[in-house]
Amino acid sequence: MMNRRNSALVLTAAMVGLAPLAGRADETIHVKLTDNTIQVDNATAKAGRVTFDVSSAAHGDTEHEFVVLKTDLDDGDLPVRKARVLESRFKKMGEVEDVKQGTSKRLSLKLAPGHYVLICNRLGHYAMGMHTSFVVAR
Repeated sequence: MMNRRNSALVLTAAMVGLAPLAGRADETIHVKLTDNTIQVDNATAKAGRVTFDVSSAAHGDTEHEFVVLKTDLDDGDLPVRKARVLESRFKKMGEVEDVKQGTSKRLSLKLAPGHYVLICNRLGHYAMGMHTSFVVAR
């Protein structure tokens, strides 16, 4: 038989167990890296856990990387030096490196609402057009 204290403990445990589920937004964004573009199946997600399923459709021996930067700048306006984006000027959320043709990698991040830019920062790839905007909503 449950007394009042045990009932409160059970109720508290149930609420704690359910609380993270209520505010959690698990979304998967499919990302395709081509020779000169980054294509996403959805350019927006809800705040919370976002998993990027990154695959490369590049030709030959081309390798890419996938970098998530938080910034209010437009995706085509990032500062570049020596054919690479200056990542240190932004809040870098995460990245996956060495994505070879025909392979895929996953990157799972907890993202707050805001504007992000997705880039490949291999030498010259940003200038070739390998960037896109991404928005995280509440």
